[in-house]
Amino acid sequence: MTDTALDKALEDIYASLKNENEKLDQRILALKIILHAQKAKSVEIDLAKIPQPNRQGRKMMESYFAKRGVTVTFSDAKATDAA
Repeated sequence: MTDTALDKALEDIYASLKNENEKLDQRILALKIILHAQKAKSVEIDLAKIPQPNRQGRKMMESYFAKRGVTVTFSDAKATDAA
C-alpha cells in the first residue's frame, strides 16, 4: 500500500468524525488493514481535522482506536493543552 492509501483512509476517518461517527468502525478497519500492510501499528492524526481537538477529545479517540487495534498520535498535541 502507498501513502496515498493511508491518506485516503485518514480523510475518510476525518469525514466520519465530522458526520457523527458514521461508518467509523468500518473505516478504522480499513485503516488497520493499510497499517498492517505497511507493518505499522500507529498513525498520526491531524488535530486541525478532528471535531474535538481538546484533551478530552484526544483521549476518547485514543481509547476508541486502541480498542480496535490502532494506536493514534497527534500532530499538534501541545498546542491545545494550554487551554
